[in-house]
Amino acid sequence: MDRPRDGPLALLLLFLGHVITALEVPLDPKLLEELLQPPTITHQSPKDYIIDPRENIVIHCEAKGKPHPSFSWTRNGTHFEMDKDPKVLMKPRSGTLVMDISGGERAEAYEGVYQCSAHNELGTAVSNSIVLRQSRSPLWSKERISPIIAQKGQSLILHCRPPAGLPPPIIFWMDNNFQRLPQSRRVSQALNGDLYFSNVQPEDSSSNYICYARFPHTQTIQQKQPISVRVLDMDTLNDTMADYFNDTDLFSDKPVDERAPVFMVPSESVSSKMVLRGEILEMECIADGLPTPAISWVKRNSEIPSGRASFLSFDKTLRITDVSEADAGEYRCIANNRHGSVHHTIRVTVNAAPYWISAPRNLVLAPKEMGIITCQAAGHPKPSIRWLMNGLPIENAPKDPSRSVEGDTLIFSEVQTGSSAVYQCNASNQYGYLLSNAFVNVLAEPPRVLTPPNIVYQVIMNKPTLLECVTFGSPVPIITWFKDSRSSMLEGNAYVFHENGTLEIHMSQPSNSGKYTCVARNNLGISENHVYLEVKEPTRILRPPEYREVQRNRDVVFECKAKHDPSLVPTMTWLKDDGELPDDERFRVDSDSLTITDVTESDAGMYTCIMNTTLDQDSASAQLTVVEAPPTPAVIYEQPGAPTDLELTDPGARSIQLTWTPGEEHNSPIKKFLIQYEDALHQSGVWHNLTEVPGTKTTAHLKLSPYVHYSFRVLALNDVGFSRPSMPSHQYRTSPAAPDENPTEVKGHGTEHDNLVITWKPLMPLQANGPGLQYKVMWRQQGIEKDWTSVSVANVSKFVVSGTPTFVPYEVMVQALNDYGLGPKPGAVIGYSGEDFPSAAPGDVRVLVLNSTLAEVRWSPVSPESVRGRLQGYKVHYQRERSLHRHNSHHSKQSTEIFSPNKTRGKLPDLLPYSVYSLRVTAFNGRGEGPSSVPQRFETPEGVPGAPSFFKVSALDLDSLTLEWGPPHERNGRLTGYTFKYQSVDSKNDLGLLEELDLPSNQSSFTLHNLPHSTRYKFYISARTQRGVGPTLTEEAVTVLDRAPPVTPAFGNVSSSMSEDGALISWEYWGPEKHLYVEYIIDNSDEDWHKEKVNGSQFHVLKGLKKGLAYKVRVVAQGHDDQAVHHSEELLVKVPAMVSPQVDIATQGWFIGLMSAIALLILILLIICFIKRNKGGKYPVKEKEDAHGDPEIQPMKEDDITFGEYSDEDRKPLKGSRTPSSGTVKRDGSDDSLVDCGDSGDTQFNEDGSFIGQYSGRSDRDATHDSSEPPSPVNAMNSFV
Repeated sequence: MDRPRDGPLALLLLFLGHVITALEVPLDPKLLEELLQPPTITHQSPKDYIIDPRENIVIHCEAKGKPHPSFSWTRNGTHFEMDKDPKVLMKPRSGTLVMDISGGERAEAYEGVYQCSAHNELGTAVSNSIVLRQSRSPLWSKERISPIIAQKGQSLILHCRPPAGLPPPIIFWMDNNFQRLPQSRRVSQALNGDLYFSNVQPEDSSSNYICYARFPHTQTIQQKQPISVRVLDMDTLNDTMADYFNDTDLFSDKPVDERAPVFMVPSESVSSKMVLRGEILEMECIADGLPTPAISWVKRNSEIPSGRASFLSFDKTLRITDVSEADAGEYRCIANNRHGSVHHTIRVTVNAAPYWISAPRNLVLAPKEMGIITCQAAGHPKPSIRWLMNGLPIENAPKDPSRSVEGDTLIFSEVQTGSSAVYQCNASNQYGYLLSNAFVNVLAEPPRVLTPPNIVYQVIMNKPTLLECVTFGSPVPIITWFKDSRSSMLEGNAYVFHENGTLEIHMSQPSNSGKYTCVARNNLGISENHVYLEVKEPTRILRPPEYREVQRNRDVVFECKAKHDPSLVPTMTWLKDDGELPDDERFRVDSDSLTITDVTESDAGMYTCIMNTTLDQDSASAQLTVVEAPPTPAVIYEQPGAPTDLELTDPGARSIQLTWTPGEEHNSPIKKFLIQYEDALHQSGVWHNLTEVPGTKTTAHLKLSPYVHYSFRVLALNDVGFSRPSMPSHQYRTSPAAPDENPTEVKGHGTEHDNLVITWKPLMPLQANGPGLQYKVMWRQQGIEKDWTSVSVANVSKFVVSGTPTFVPYEVMVQALNDYGLGPKPGAVIGYSGEDFPSAAPGDVRVLVLNSTLAEVRWSPVSPESVRGRLQGYKVHYQRERSLHRHNSHHSKQSTEIFSPNKTRGKLPDLLPYSVYSLRVTAFNGRGEGPSSVPQRFETPEGVPGAPSFFKVSALDLDSLTLEWGPPHERNGRLTGYTFKYQSVDSKNDLGLLEELDLPSNQSSFTLHNLPHSTRYKFYISARTQRGVGPTLTEEAVTVLDRAPPVTPAFGNVSSSMSEDGALISWEYWGPEKHLYVEYIIDNSDEDWHKEKVNGSQFHVLKGLKKGLAYKVRVVAQGHDDQAVHHSEELLVKVPAMVSPQVDIATQGWFIGLMSAIALLILILLIICFIKRNKGGKYPVKEKEDAHGDPEIQPMKEDDITFGEYSDEDRKPLKGSRTPSSGTVKRDGSDDSLVDCGDSGDTQFNEDGSFIGQYSGRSDRDATHDSSEPPSPVNAMNSFV
């Protein structure tokens, strides 16, 4: 097979490689269900499969195909008869073997080389040869280790010599307290596990140097017998003994002198090491010396790869990962201290097990078509290629005239129906092998359009459009496109027709809108599909916001008027300094403006309005400057005046000098001048900032660009703002030239698996330097192609290279050129062609259930060749299929965990206990996810159950309570019973003794008997499984009142009163409940009771009662279950129809008339009394007046509500006077006295003349009032006032 090919055959293969394209079967589910397909191995165990002897053996083999394949196995090259071993079974619809060794069988009995075959009527696919071995962790051989005595400064090696295990153990040193021994440049562990001391010190003395070996598969750790090390310090020992033996040096050994380095490992001066490509290279050098030597590494004639190399164990170990052929060569380690240096040379050779350059790919052909399958592998030594068909050597397979073998290539020509088969390519050398299956499937299928019909594409005018037409057929259909009708086929430079059927329109115009039809044809039929394109008008801001300068505390308005396609919904957004507007009510956003009221200094900044639609957007910005208001009107600060007298001098090819005259400063010095230019050739009417100069200068030397028609103007700036622009200068034109710079931001990336999109930031018109600006786009595949492929384009910023390999590096350059020459030579950037979906699923997926809610999934990483892009990570999709409990069997939504690409295990959190889950693992790159691993099912163990579904009191009696509950919604296992607790609650809410009962799982109610009446209880219920007790539900209830003797009611003294606010209801309550309500209803009505909650008081005002109606009112106490526990007697409350207003009686007319009549009557009586008095006898008062003075001036007693009265010295009553009811005072007086003028002695008057009291008898303390003059009626009346 390795014979050289002749010339015609080489030309044929070259032709086939360019012309024949393997037919890809789209991942359409309906299509995949209908098409026949040979078997494909989708998941298999690793080639070197080490198993844990404590667990059942599982050898994976999964395959797909139509019809579904059947499976068979070989062991050690012969057919494996599974039926003869009852401990071996094959999973249904799978080739996975399960060997049950739980009954004590030895795992080593099943060791061997296994290979799986998957068959259907179209062919046979085979797996790798899987070498099955059990892991081994042998015991440490017993040995007696003598103590080691070393002199300070000497070197020392502590040997570990662990037992050989499968896989080899991991070695580490610890003390008897399980603390890792500290390592340093002086003390370190070698790769073989031994512990090296470059020089020992007294602190190294210890009796607990213990070497541990951890065997990873069985997770067991074994330890060596402790090693005792004692370090002697000869200087200290000699000095100590000399004090006792007269300075005699008993120990003749001299202290160890400092010395130059000597290598302990490796021992010889030159060594060699062989490593395989892709593996890890580890080299170590450990040196003896005092002081401790430092280690460094160099590589002869090359550099040590910085990205993959690391220096470990204090630079004593050099590790290089992912070894390649370039890592071969001579490495030198150098050890040095202040006494010298020594070096060691390690010659590294790199060999390689076979690895794919181009793995075989499935081939789908139509009858009479031709195609090739290539199998290109590399390695060192070069691998040999061997072909098999359906698992048999191809030379032993049935002859097929349409098939020929040429080394690493299978050539098919004029294939016939029935020629489908699965071919295996085996590439092997002394270091390993590769085995890959690739089928040839001969199909005859009419065309099908898989793109959904009637899709509406929307695009903005002048933007590119891609209209998809995904098809399948065998032979490969030919795609044609039509617009609006089938009369004419689309063609011309305005359209790009991609190989996958997609139609691209570079610059969409309104005329491109309409109905498009893609038609797929082959010799077996025709299919078509319709899509629609709508070209929308771009969004544009017509009136952008303008620069505003406003004084503090004033208002400012920014306008932003925009135009958009009427069929699109616009959204206006405002930003301040590229961030959101402040959350302040002073900022008001309208449909086309932004208003800021009461402006402050913090409002200054750049404001941007953005008009968005679903397809595009446009934006514009303006600056807001906030200045202080002028302190006094006397000084006015304004913007400076515009500069004048612009003059151009000293013209050059790319420079000129501009001078000007400043304008007025207006009380604020000019800080700087801004020079702007207009390019009348490229952007007439648009002014750009060119440079700034200090305010003290009036001349500027300007650097110019070629091929520009310049006009200049100048603006002055002071603290207030910019001046108006000056008048433009005369126009100055520079000559064209070749470009000075190339486009920036050059990038290369793929959008499809077979293209490379090169993009760049185009030059501005000012950077073109001349007419005819173009871009020379250059590319070549890195490391493969020496010559650059180039193309020149104009007016674009990207170029698509089609037909590239998947995800390979390209060197990319973009160079500017115009009619006057090329720009400078550009630098190359590295870009990658497009990624394709990963072709393989992660293998060896295993699930380790950690607890009832957490599981760990492990998998083998996908090979780099199958990633077909940049691996971004792994996704684990998992879903709960059902509960293991028969009462719960609902599906849950799928969850996904994402793990980084360097992970091969991850945890699945928040699982539900006692459930069946399924999971699958995929690898994903920038294109998307690859195929899923074979679904794995696992079960979570029991957990703690949820709370019971309900808990209530169903029956109450004098001395018993019945409670009911329901099983938990989430049982999380098999219920083993319920824990029922209860305790009493007294009137102070103190809890009594807690009683606990265990109830069976099938019980849903319980009755407590012999309980005291009128007692409150608190109940607790929780479900339990074998894992523990779940959450608790609580309930409260009160046994009913004893019916024999009546108990004191909970409510008392319930009353009501009316006020202006409403009906005031008050009461007293002695019950324990905290929730009180006032309920009311209209008397004699059928409506429901209205309820209002009471906020902790013993009164409540009912508002809004209707006037003139009667209401029944009661107070209710409710328990925690919202059931009424106590309520008061019903109270009838009548609301008055109209409450009379409060009127002052003293202002009423009838009262004033009555009082006037009474006053007139009294006046008449007084006149009659005084007339009778003058006609009658005399009063004996003259003597009293002489003895007691003027009685008129005797005061009225402050503490007496009666009036001051007359009295004689002998305390005799007046003739005709009456004795007061008290009988304590007797007086003389005439019968025509003032007392006789009234009908009663119990009369008093108010201030308004109304009666308020008594005209009472006189006390002992009252003085007599007598006068020779007739008393005036007015004075008598005043005495009552």
